Amino acid sequence: MGIFSRLTDIINSNLNSILDRAEDPEKIIRLVIQEMEDTLVEVRSTAAKTIAEKKESARKLGRLEDAQRNWEEKAELALSKGREDLAKGALVEKAKMAEAAELLKEELEELDAMLAQGEADIAKLESKLREAKAKQQALTARHETASSRLKVRRNLYDGRVDEAFARFEQVEKKLDEAEGEVEAFDLGRGKSLAEEISELAAESAIEDELAALKAKVAAGKAGPKAAPKSADGE
Repeated sequence: MGIFSRLTDIINSNLNSILDRAEDPEKIIRLVIQEMEDTLVEVRSTAAKTIAEKKESARKLGRLEDAQRNWEEKAELALSKGREDLAKGALVEKAKMAEAAELLKEELEELDAMLAQGEADIAKLESKLREAKAKQQALTARHETASSRLKVRRNLYDGRVDEAFARFEQVEKKLDEAEGEVEAFDLGRGKSLAEEISELAAESAIEDELAALKAKVAAGKAGPKAAPKSADGE
């Protein structure tokens, strides 16, 4: 069953109200768009038939106008030949053509009115269809955003994440224990001969560097002695 029952329902529709009442807005907007597109096809088809009828009626009107001129010429010819009876008959036929032409003119006016209304309906339908498609895009964007946020929230509050962190902590704990065992082996163990000699060499190098630095500082403080001046100032 369609959302709308006639063209005026679509034109006068309030999409916001329809979607607010819907349990499944995305499904409803798809149905609305489909029905609008189907109705637009029907309205355009009707307009195309009306245009064809108008063209046919215009051709008929042209033929009737030609026939009126033709009967008038015949009436003039009959009068010029003294045949008033034939002239009257020709004028009667002309009057028939004129009456038929008037009916066709009225029909053309009705067809013009129908085309104008059809054009207005198409414009309104297209406007409503654009509105519906914009609503659909907005709903799709909202749905995608909500889905992404839901996925993030599920990951944040997923128990598997907590389990993974718990496993990491267990691994770190085991590493701490292994490192503790290595350090425990070094506790209470004396230094090796090579280690002691290495330390002595390092200390000797530092002491030598320190002595050299002291000598340099002392020399800087003493400074060069000034030579005594002569009596003549030279």
